[in-house]
Amino acid sequence: MKKVADYRKLLGVDKTVELKELKTIYRNLMKEWHPDKFNDNETAKLEAEEKSKEFIEAYNFLMSIAPETVESFKEEFLHTITNASMIDYQYKARVLEVKYSDGAVYEFFDVPSNIYNKLLNSDVPGRFVRRNICGGEFVYRKTANPANVD
Repeated sequence: MKKVADYRKLLGVDKTVELKELKTIYRNLMKEWHPDKFNDNETAKLEAEEKSKEFIEAYNFLMSIAPETVESFKEEFLHTITNASMIDYQYKARVLEVKYSDGAVYEFFDVPSNIYNKLLNSDVPGRFVRRNICGGEFVYRKTANPANVD
């Protein structure tokens, strides 16, 4: 997926980076590009502000899809897809966003349009998503917390 690759390139990491290492790299980049270091040069300060925003966005995104993060939410994910009803979904630029009745929202990345078309034509969309999207083939992240977890 382009977004993931772009974020990894921005932070100078590959897909094997662990959370601890990612955090260290992020902190070092933020120290290097902190806007306060450029108080004497307004142009450089504005550039540093933009770079800092990009680093923050990339770091937060990569943290959310890291295997360690996904593993820590696996039980909650399985509980949601098993017990909550799918109430809505949206597809844009190969990203499928699925909303559940317990308030959880997950994004699945790099979902091909042919899979999405099959979802549109399925008799039971929730079952289709459980069987064809949630099986682990697609990188995913949680974007919203459930309102109430049992």
